[in-house]
Amino acid sequence: MSENRINNNEQLALDDGRRVKVLSPGMMVFKRFIRNKLAIAGIIILTFMFVFSFLGGVISPYRQDQVFYKTDSANKEYASAVVNNEYRFFTPDGAQLSTLVRANFSRVVKDAGEDDVAFEADGASWNVHRLGENFYAIGTAKELGSVTMLGKIVDVKAKPGEEISDAVKDAALKAVQGGSLQFEADGQSYMLTKGKAKSYTLGTMSEAGVASLLNFNAFSGEDDALVSGYGFRRAAELALRSGEQTFEADGEAYRLDSDGDDSAVIYRANSDEAMASVSNVIVSPMTTGATLEMDYKAAVAEAISQKQMAFEYVNAAGETEKHTIRMRGNNYIIYTEQQTYLIDMYAAPSMAHPLGTDDHGMDVLTRLMYGGRISLMVGFGISGYFGGWVDTLLMRFVDLFNSIPYYPMMIIAGAIMDAFEVPPYTRIFLLMAIMGIMGWTGVARVVRGQILSLREQDFMVATEATGVRVSRRIFRHLVPNVMPLLIVQATMGLGSIILTEATLSFLGLGIKYPLASWGSIINAASNIYVMTNFWYIWIPAGVLIVLTVLGFNFVGDGLRDAFDPKMKR
Repeated sequence: MSENRINNNEQLALDDGRRVKVLSPGMMVFKRFIRNKLAIAGIIILTFMFVFSFLGGVISPYRQDQVFYKTDSANKEYASAVVNNEYRFFTPDGAQLSTLVRANFSRVVKDAGEDDVAFEADGASWNVHRLGENFYAIGTAKELGSVTMLGKIVDVKAKPGEEISDAVKDAALKAVQGGSLQFEADGQSYMLTKGKAKSYTLGTMSEAGVASLLNFNAFSGEDDALVSGYGFRRAAELALRSGEQTFEADGEAYRLDSDGDDSAVIYRANSDEAMASVSNVIVSPMTTGATLEMDYKAAVAEAISQKQMAFEYVNAAGETEKHTIRMRGNNYIIYTEQQTYLIDMYAAPSMAHPLGTDDHGMDVLTRLMYGGRISLMVGFGISGYFGGWVDTLLMRFVDLFNSIPYYPMMIIAGAIMDAFEVPPYTRIFLLMAIMGIMGWTGVARVVRGQILSLREQDFMVATEATGVRVSRRIFRHLVPNVMPLLIVQATMGLGSIILTEATLSFLGLGIKYPLASWGSIINAASNIYVMTNFWYIWIPAGVLIVLTVLGFNFVGDGLRDAFDPKMKR
């Protein structure tokens, strides 16, 4: 044991072979590599990028395609209104006005200046009697005779074959003297149609309906049938046009609260609850299939009739809503502030979203994590195409590939993938393959030059002189000496590949939505408004690209110096 202790403490001579520690070539390269501070910085940067991209996406609570929403107030189009200029026709039960009768009515009312006009339609004579402003009674007439004024004398003559009672003559006399063209006698309606000079044609009138520009809306579904009835509408509008505040229909009394000749609210005589509104304004919802409350339509009609540009409305929940009215052509558009479920676009950084959200309402930090995966995968995927000795066999094609313009071909490839609607994940690998095929020639030239140089070295001449077969010379001696160069070239080329992918994605030729890459994220900043107002959308992605490219370049420089330390001299 004492002898062993003495041996352990033995001082060895400087030329003693036991003092020499032999390091393997790989360990020597590693030692030189770790002494390079920039190379270590590059390793740290790349380690962070890989952890950030691949582990960060796992621990992130969000998906890269998850869209976030917010509830916000927006001034939205709620309803539209138009002042009605088309006549509406109402007829008693069982009666009907044909399309031809309605068309002729509109024509003669538009062209005639008199209150009462006549026209022919459907083989019958029709009379139009003006009951009020834009309110007419339409009926068929049967001629009974004539009424002529001779000074103060009124002469009533019956048509041959017809009889006119004294009551009808007296009523006709009073109607002419009073300036009325319609009267009733013996329970029958009669009409005077003005002729030449001071002569009139007397006839019976059978009312077939009324025409009006007003719109009636019942506030309750229980009153729909009543309010839409011919008798109710005729009596209500006749009272409105005559300036009366009450009327009767079907034996029941009603009252009118009128805002003018074209707007009113109808109540039952013994109730303060409104049952219907009358207006010449037609109000419709902007959303297909939606319905508007009758009192809301009345509020809109009242606001328009009063020429108001804004009004307040208390909805069914008791909430006061503010509405504004704007003209669009001949229509009124009603806007209101509504709580809307919106995509949370360009949200500012917050605890929930440290880097805010993008133009699709997606979390920017999460997309940066997933985008790093794509960018790094594309970079390493391309490096796999940089083979070894196979490049020398393909040198005949190098000049051919060098003559093909790179970016025009990538634009064509991107357009083809767009035309065939290639899925986003498939597009990634196709993009890697196309970039590899288009970008291998530069490395191929460098490798070929290195091989030509190594082939003339003494160790290769010695292998040939000793009779080593060709395949062994290539794989045992040539390829191992070329591999350091390939590793350095591939490592330094990864940065440029990531930049190329970012450029293609920025131009819309690379990774497609909803997948993210750092280049496609920066593409959102192609809008000057986004670039100047939402820095958190594009600056983080740009910083990550710069750091990653620097990291690969630092590592590449470190490997180059480690494999060939003489280059630093």
